[in-house]
Amino acid sequence: LSRGEGSDMFHLGTHRFLWLAALSLIPTRVFCSSAEIPDVPSIATYFGTKTRYEEVKPNLLRDPLTVNTSVLRPPPGEFCTPFHVTAVIRHGSRFPTVKNIRRIHRLSELLQNEASRTSESPTGWLDELRNRWEPWYTEDMDGRLVMKGREDLQFLAQRLATLLPSLLSEENVRKRRIHFVTSSKHRCVSSVEAFQEGLQQHWGCHDSAQGYNYEVDDELMRFFERCRGYVEGVENNHTALLEVEKFKHGEEMQAVRKRLAEKLGNVPFDLFFPFRALLDLVEAAFFICSYELSIKSIHSPWCFLFDESDAKVLEYSFDLKQFWKRSHGHLISSLSSCPLFHHIFRTLDKAGRPRPEPASVLVGHAETLIPLISLLGLYKDQTLPTASNYHSQHGRSFRTSHIIPYAANLLFVLYDCQRGPRLQLLINETPLHFPNFQTEDAPLYRDVRAAYRYLLDGCDFNRECERKPEGRGPNTEL
Repeated sequence: LSRGEGSDMFHLGTHRFLWLAALSLIPTRVFCSSAEIPDVPSIATYFGTKTRYEEVKPNLLRDPLTVNTSVLRPPPGEFCTPFHVTAVIRHGSRFPTVKNIRRIHRLSELLQNEASRTSESPTGWLDELRNRWEPWYTEDMDGRLVMKGREDLQFLAQRLATLLPSLLSEENVRKRRIHFVTSSKHRCVSSVEAFQEGLQQHWGCHDSAQGYNYEVDDELMRFFERCRGYVEGVENNHTALLEVEKFKHGEEMQAVRKRLAEKLGNVPFDLFFPFRALLDLVEAAFFICSYELSIKSIHSPWCFLFDESDAKVLEYSFDLKQFWKRSHGHLISSLSSCPLFHHIFRTLDKAGRPRPEPASVLVGHAETLIPLISLLGLYKDQTLPTASNYHSQHGRSFRTSHIIPYAANLLFVLYDCQRGPRLQLLINETPLHFPNFQTEDAPLYRDVRAAYRYLLDGCDFNRECERKPEGRGPNTEL
């Protein structure tokens, strides 16, 4: 797409200095040292995909609108200006799903029954758990976006409008030049609406009569449901997650379960529940801590049941599941995201034509982002995580707590530069290198396309997903 190749990528040099001027006018936000930050559990950074965005970007706890404009990194010796952004965003903080709500109620009932059976009088947080904590979750909540989740997307929209003011501009918002796509799930629809509210709040241009503007497309944002090779070969194949099951039966998880029972006053879990249900209750207790933090911003008494070593074990269990179910563990998992991959690059290609679309915002799920990130070759460690190598995996890059918290976002920023268009990748508002360009923050777009040529010319969803599952074994190619 370089000009030398006869591309219709038009020159936006007249906007370059406007963009630089706009950045220079962004006021530096003052951090308030006296601002009260809620007490955060020491295990808050280990909740996997149920982690708050603030654990990845802790500076937002003091100021949810703070922006670091230095994350935009076109080559310093080249005049560049951004002229398109595609953002793939996960929904914000949500209520538990029905499955986890039922687990929470079972765990609460067990503790209350145990409290009525024993003559002991616990104190402190154990007393609060047994005698005063009530499960307030109801099944109609079923994964819906919470108020904190709406704020996640509203604040994200305002930060991105500050970072890219010429793209997410007031004019582009008013004239509906920004393309929005969402999954049909209510938490995603609510998230895309909250994002639009954030843009309107940022520019002071809210118009209730205008309503929301988005397209629902599950084929694009929930591709994993339509890929037969994935559904049959991984999702419904009990052997696909063998490493996860081995780890859950291993000594590290057994130690966590034992310590949990001891902290609860030696509750005889084993007498009441089969092993699988017992592990579900351990996870339920851990997740209550995460939900109370992400929904209510409180340090729940449930958090005291786990120390940091317990949390690391549970996080590894979650990461094993995501790795072998959604990521590099099985090739078909990442290939299922081919429709989204092609959509993104078609959008980037079109951005170089006359009257380009300044921004595309795609809202989906953790299950949307993880396969796409994997297809791009990101967070691919040299050693596969397995049930037997937990202790050597502490430095792994594939940590869902860091990569896919609530409101996780993957940004593709396209610049107009002197040598041709360049593309920069950011995850959670932090620069991330493409695998083949470890020394370049914003490589030439034509070079990025060349690096992914094998996917752009292939990666056919129908062909890949209709293959027999038996042929889609583990991906051991590193």
